[in-house]
Amino acid sequence: MRHLFLAAVAASLAIPSHAQQAEPPSPGEIVAAAPNEAWIGIAPTDLLVMDLAPDAKGQPRRVIIQLMPAPFSQGWIDNIRKLAGAHWWDGTAVTRVQDNYVAQWGDPTEAKPLPEGLTVVPESEYVVDAKTAAGWSAARAMRVSAPVIADPYAPSQALWGWPIAHGENGEIWPVHCYAMVGVGRNMSPDTGSGAELYTVIGHAPRHLDRNIALVGRVVSGIEHLSSLPRGTGPLGVYERAEERMPILSIRLASDLPAAQQPRFEYLSTESESFARYADARANRRDAFFIRPAAGADICNIPVPIRPAAPE
Repeated sequence: MRHLFLAAVAASLAIPSHAQQAEPPSPGEIVAAAPNEAWIGIAPTDLLVMDLAPDAKGQPRRVIIQLMPAPFSQGWIDNIRKLAGAHWWDGTAVTRVQDNYVAQWGDPTEAKPLPEGLTVVPESEYVVDAKTAAGWSAARAMRVSAPVIADPYAPSQALWGWPIAHGENGEIWPVHCYAMVGVGRNMSPDTGSGAELYTVIGHAPRHLDRNIALVGRVVSGIEHLSSLPRGTGPLGVYERAEERMPILSIRLASDLPAAQQPRFEYLSTESESFARYADARANRRDAFFIRPAAGADICNIPVPIRPAAPE
């Protein structure tokens, strides 16, 4: 009996096993637990809906792009709204897919007339003066950017729900992370009209920052672009017309019937949930990981985006 009593006491005092202890939440678990008030809806006027030709099984291929908010790249974005309103992209194609780099689309003939009234945007618009950018504050940037490793190009953080870099001279600009959408152009001083667009499908090409306008990001359907066959011509250009991926249409979501408008929302970068999520991305503590990294590149802390619940 004495031995049974001692065994019972020992069991009652035993430290709980690793399996019994609460595991630190993963980034995905933190996002899933974020309260509804931490999520910000994306207006249908800020979403582009691109329908590609169906796949071999007849399944639709839809890509949805969120346009960047002011103050970034607004001249090009105004052009993009005009191009979508004119249905200019209907019948164009994905013309270039370069491995670990970009997928690009536009008019393969380069002869289709552009709508009237497009703006010629100067190169100075690649950056924004932080002092004139509504909502900017160094304190907020530091709080959000604390887990981000030193950036070889410029200090970076998630600001207004987007990956943003800032320089010592007070300028800020969006950065080329996976699925970001930019404006194709010719040699400087040309800056592109917005008719030729691309999205990043590989490792973040940060050398393009401040050299090309970024106008948005793919929030749904990136797989329909990243999985396309790679072009065999220079820079991944498709050499034969039959290789190109036809674009059926590109529309602003707000121009679609209300019942067909896609709705998305993003996790506020000012929320406590985002701060915890960013820290967890920089310091993985869940069971699979052995050592926290103590940092993460800005492109490895993507702002969470989810479909919005039906109204």
